[in-house]
Amino acid sequence: MTAFSVHDTGPLVDVSVDGLAVRLPEGMVLATALATAGFRELRRSPRAGSPRGAFCLMGACQECSIFINGGLRQACMTTVQAGMRIELRGAP
Repeated sequence: MTAFSVHDTGPLVDVSVDGLAVRLPEGMVLATALATAGFRELRRSPRAGSPRGAFCLMGACQECSIFINGGLRQACMTTVQAGMRIELRGAP
């Protein structure tokens, strides 16, 4: 995966997404940074198995809940920090 550029963002920092080394802008909302980097599917719905991504982007719907550093958190309410371990495949 290659780094990308977004105007008016922080410096790019290293994170891990499902074991892949990815560089994302520090301080950017994680859901936005992941989508910009091409990770639009954040999890699968438990019932139908259909792909799910960020929906409301304000913390109300829980659609962007993923594992961040081992804990379940909402990607729309979390900012990018260096060294984050992000797991998309294991999210509920």
